[in-house]
Amino acid sequence: MSNSRRCAACKYLRRRCPKDCVFGPYFPSNNIERFSCVHKIFGASNVAKMLKRLPDGKRREAAESLVVEARSRVRDPVYGSVGTITQLRQQILEAEFELAKTQGLIALRRAQHLHEQQQQQQQQHHLLLKSETDEKLITNYNQDHFHFDYSYNNPQQQITSFGDYFSDESYLY
Repeated sequence: MSNSRRCAACKYLRRRCPKDCVFGPYFPSNNIERFSCVHKIFGASNVAKMLKRLPDGKRREAAESLVVEARSRVRDPVYGSVGTITQLRQQILEAEFELAKTQGLIALRRAQHLHEQQQQQQQQHHLLLKSETDEKLITNYNQDHFHFDYSYNNPQQQITSFGDYFSDESYLY
């Protein structure tokens, strides 16, 4: 390959890029930073050995994995990608906790709403019963009052004693 077609690895290492360069397909010349992270963490010779040992179909995936791990190690030299995984797991746990808390609040609000509805229904039922009871009392009062008026205003009915007044049993209805 000519100097203008060197891969990022050969440019970074300042060497001539051979036609069968193991880095060429995975580290294009327009992205030197990609190779510099991998070189800084793993070293060029170690990466070349790893890629050569793999079948051609697995090399691209391995190169991508090396780049991801190298960038993680540059950002976090102690934990690398494990630090990122731990952070993501922590975020998942926090989100699950928040979700459970929200679901609990929703269940509580639903229970409160149901309880309020039941109370309203009981109050309406109580008012209906009270209304019916009041209506019966008024009806009974009116019937009693009518009977009394009838007895009192009927000059043809002779009441001689208290028992005579209640003898016709009309007061029961």
